Amino acid sequence: MMKKVALIANFNIADKAEAAYRVAEQLAKHCGEIYVPLVYKDRILRTHQNRREFVYLSAEEVYEKAELIVVLGGDGFMLDAARRAAPRGTPILGINLGRVGYMTELEQDELPLMEKVFKGEYTLDARAMLSVTVMTKGGQVKASCYALNDAVVANGSTARIVDLLLSDNGEEISSFRADGLVIATPTGSTAYSLSAGGPIIDPKLSCMCVTPICPHSLMARPLVFPDSAHLEVKNICVREKVLHLTVDGRATYDLYYGDTVVITRSNMTANLVRIKNEGFYAKIRNKKFQ
Repeated sequence: MMKKVALIANFNIADKAEAAYRVAEQLAKHCGEIYVPLVYKDRILRTHQNRREFVYLSAEEVYEKAELIVVLGGDGFMLDAARRAAPRGTPILGINLGRVGYMTELEQDELPLMEKVFKGEYTLDARAMLSVTVMTKGGQVKASCYALNDAVVANGSTARIVDLLLSDNGEEISSFRADGLVIATPTGSTAYSLSAGGPIIDPKLSCMCVTPICPHSLMARPLVFPDSAHLEVKNICVREKVLHLTVDGRATYDLYYGDTVVITRSNMTANLVRIKNEGFYAKIRNKKFQ
């Protein structure tokens, strides 16, 4: 039985903090320790909302020690938690405080359903992740990270067309003149890739999708690859000094001419807790993806 649970929320925002305290009240019925990021300790103490179950730890320690991660927020918070929890396979229960909350499981009025987790009445939805590596023109590794949603290569804040070369395991697929490319997991297919015209992909499928952003071509279309693919996106744009790689909408890396982004399926997964009997397409309908 899970006795050590992490509570991840933005306690600096009043309404989100209040939601977190309501969740903590539910959690305290079942677990002895509730791990809270140390950065919020002073705020919680000042508002006199401390609980005897709260244990304040660094962000790294929270994810190292917790047996369950409870995340209050939208998909951005879920993405960050997924990347941190994936190395240990720790399950994540999402409670929606955002606008869509596609990856979350519960709404605020469904908190009593959390009891099912402690009774073992839940399943784990294992979501594929990407391994993303930035290589220099000379073949040196500049950076590496993981993504649950997507990796996006674009010009950054300037809306100007760029040139990119896509390859799979050394075989040239196509060059693109576009605002950028989105390389998405099935989970990420309902995020930026969808907005760029990509397909909705059932997360049970083992694949990756490459979607051009506003392509300057009548022939450019989204491409779906098996998850065994070894994708490479090379910066061949001579007009721009630097392009940018953005991973899950957060981490950003510079890409100079000749740099390559290598994208493969990671050996890690994000394990999302599922309590309700709600399928993939039902969630899409309920979250109003139209």
